[in-house]
Amino acid sequence: MINPTQLNTLSRYIELIFYKTYADLRAEAERTYLGFLWWIFEPIMYMFVYYIFFAIWLGHKTDDFVPFLLVGLTIWQWLKSCLSHGSETILGGHALMQHVHLPKVIFPIILILTDSVKFLFIFSLLLIFLWGYGFEIGMPYLALPILLLVQLLFTTALTFFLAAIIPFIPDLRFVVENILLAIFFVSGIIIKAEMVPVEYRAYYYLNPIVNLVEDYRNILMYNAWPNWSTLFLIAIFSIIGIRLCVRLISHFEYIYPKVMQ
Repeated sequence: MINPTQLNTLSRYIELIFYKTYADLRAEAERTYLGFLWWIFEPIMYMFVYYIFFAIWLGHKTDDFVPFLLVGLTIWQWLKSCLSHGSETILGGHALMQHVHLPKVIFPIILILTDSVKFLFIFSLLLIFLWGYGFEIGMPYLALPILLLVQLLFTTALTFFLAAIIPFIPDLRFVVENILLAIFFVSGIIIKAEMVPVEYRAYYYLNPIVNLVEDYRNILMYNAWPNWSTLFLIAIFSIIGIRLCVRLISHFEYIYPKVMQ
């Protein structure tokens, strides 16, 4: 049972998380002339470049390639933003740690919420685009909140892990972007699974991102239900990962400020 003191402390932490998330979103929007519009232009620019390269130059164009590519890039951008930004959150909070004690897990949580709000804004525009393109809303849309929740859990587990270890290996943060770039090309963002040789396809589907992106396309484009078994497995492993990473961060709670001095 949580006693009143713990409950009060928890409520203050939650209030801090939401306030800091709002403040970071507002500050980010005010840092550029485009503000919130930059959140839209960035994925569109990526889509344009990849479309030119893969669809026109390499001839990998498929039916409905633009929505196919846009769905993949939008989902990927959420994961990539959280991992690349969230990996440095505990490391970047060392100045605040010297003045006030906060549970260190708060730092990646704030970042995940910030990037998730931006994602929901872009995702709403993606839905409008798909509906305007001619894709209809079907019964599988009922699974969309579950799919979003599973990806949030998966993203949180990975972000917590990177945030937990990078204070001890600071140079690792420079490697994260390169690792993400490599993962991007084997995660089904640009190509369909049918293009992967049959003998390698089983290994291809071991990548959770492949399954998540395919489930989004099933719901949004093909009016089909997601693969519930893989979705369940990703959710279970993500929850286990979150619990382990929270324990890891808590274990180093008072070590982080000393390591980063």
